[in-house]
Amino acid sequence: MAQIKILTYNIHKGFNITGQNFLLDKIKESINLVNADVLFLQEVQGEHLHHQKSVKNWPLVSQFEYLADKTWPHFAYGKNAVYQHGHHGNAILSKFPITWFHNIDISTNLFEKRGIMHATIKCPELKKEIHLLNGHYNIFQAGQKTQIKNLCQQVKKYVPHYSPTIIAGDFNDWSIRATKLIDKELKAQEAFYQLYGEHAKTFPAQFPILHLDRIYYKNLKLNDAKILKGHPWKKLSDHLALFASFELL
Repeated sequence: MAQIKILTYNIHKGFNITGQNFLLDKIKESINLVNADVLFLQEVQGEHLHHQKSVKNWPLVSQFEYLADKTWPHFAYGKNAVYQHGHHGNAILSKFPITWFHNIDISTNLFEKRGIMHATIKCPELKKEIHLLNGHYNIFQAGQKTQIKNLCQQVKKYVPHYSPTIIAGDFNDWSIRATKLIDKELKAQEAFYQLYGEHAKTFPAQFPILHLDRIYYKNLKLNDAKILKGHPWKKLSDHLALFASFELL
């Protein structure tokens, strides 16, 4: 059976939890060691004119291009928050060709600019395309519920019911309500809840107590899921990264 390995990670624009140390080079080293086929990245800086001039080791290209390098030759980026000196958003990096992508604005207020990157990839071993949805959702619960409903509508409208699908990202779901809604609407399972009976604790990275990041899936067989914690992960971002591997049915 063919496999696909994925990683989801809020990289905090390349800065550590305090925002004082720029560690994008160490993030790049660390994610390369995981050897995932697809990366779901949130809070990726597409451009920042101020940091470009003042931050040591700021890359000459966008952060998603810098991280992709030669390992993930296919990538898609969706800018969500746009400001005078730059923009940031979500990115999908893939070893497999990206056959289609679309960025969906799911913002519900002026203070939280959020989006979902929906893409499809084609694996050589599989005739069907795999649908990927990478999202970053509101902190405030009212808007978050609306956004999860938008996610479900997107999947129902554009994803065939038989298609292998992975939905990952930073859900900011403090109360763990998203899983019930996604299960009810999409019949998709959450990887850590399925394996261990609870969601992964990913925030804050040094002393994780909140289950903010998730990996949901359908029409795939889950093989493994783990939290990337300890050294060096707890010092790279404010979130921990999640890894999962699946068999293609």
